[in-house]
Amino acid sequence: MTGRLVVAGGGQAAFALVAKLRALKDERPITIVAAEASHPYQRPPLSKKYLLGEADLSRLMFRPEGWYPDNGVDLRLSTEVTAIDRAAKRVTLSDGSTLDYEFLALATGATPRRLPAEIGGDLDGVFTVRDYRDADRLGLEMQEGRRALVVGGGYIGLEAAAVARGRGLHVTVIEMADRILARVASPATATILKAIHTARGVDVREKTGLVRLLGENGRVTGAELSDGFVLPVDVVIAGIGVTANDQLARDAGLDVANGIVVDAHARTSDPAIFAMGDCTVLPFEGNRVRLESVQNAVDQAEAAAAVIAGGDAPYMPKPWFWSDQYDVKLQIAGFCMGFDDTFVRPGQREGSVSVWYFREGRLIAVDAVNDAKAYVVGKKLIEMGRTPDRVALEDPAADLKALTL
Repeated sequence: MTGRLVVAGGGQAAFALVAKLRALKDERPITIVAAEASHPYQRPPLSKKYLLGEADLSRLMFRPEGWYPDNGVDLRLSTEVTAIDRAAKRVTLSDGSTLDYEFLALATGATPRRLPAEIGGDLDGVFTVRDYRDADRLGLEMQEGRRALVVGGGYIGLEAAAVARGRGLHVTVIEMADRILARVASPATATILKAIHTARGVDVREKTGLVRLLGENGRVTGAELSDGFVLPVDVVIAGIGVTANDQLARDAGLDVANGIVVDAHARTSDPAIFAMGDCTVLPFEGNRVRLESVQNAVDQAEAAAAVIAGGDAPYMPKPWFWSDQYDVKLQIAGFCMGFDDTFVRPGQREGSVSVWYFREGRLIAVDAVNDAKAYVVGKKLIEMGRTPDRVALEDPAADLKALTL
């Protein structure tokens, strides 16, 4: 029997780490310290199926409650790790107790940025969504005919806009940058998704910022925009990015740089402390990046589990992402950072299309809109390190699968 593993956090990465260790027959004692009162559950559906009423919380649970005691996992709910004593290998919890560890895993995730209080961010009716309680409160506000303002034109904002329209609200999306998805996708992908939202009645306003929210009796009633327009609103949803929860690591003297810095084995600057998921900055193709996705949280956590169990294989990220908006499924293979060229390829079915990204002539990513074949082929090519023949790729009659042969 080896020493205790303490896991700070109760989300996707935390569960993936623990489940993988038990799958590897690692029998060390494990304690998960989770801030929420609920057993660990999936968060992405909160802003989609859960908010639409298509899935309740019980369906989002990673495992039944009995799985934890049955697998020797001590689950401390409504509790947080508040301090790390690296010399003593001991953590202090929010209830005043302490735990000794052989290894500590930081799976603290990220927190959605809130609109500043000085511009009305603390008014009733203003929301971010991180946990099921946030989604429950927002769900009560999403009543047909109401007017919703979504601040931020990234994937989170666009998904929120799709849900709000699906529930019958009048929706306006504002994006301060020149276009939606400016940080994460090409102009081609942004144009495709903007058209999808516009066709469904969403008012998408680019190059438009929020000056301040207006309110009466503590409740939001309107929004003053940077173009001088005053928009009446009943509900505001902030989709302005997230902040890595790295303060615990910072206070413990670990290397932090807009996230907890880890190596290819998910180790921090302290070899007894690992970190995984949205809270981390990890090496990828010679850069330090944050890969904010379920896929990375799971894969990085499972790679860390293998190391904790005695292995030494590095984590080699193979990024993929997805976004559900209306009946549209966007699947993303690879990471488009630093692209210098794109090609838009129509799919075989009506409404299907893919955007292929290149950097210095090399294929690095594919955005597939309702085009599963393009996603599968693009993902395979990227993982093989192969760039397809451009002439064949640009021929709409060419069989995509042949590009992988």
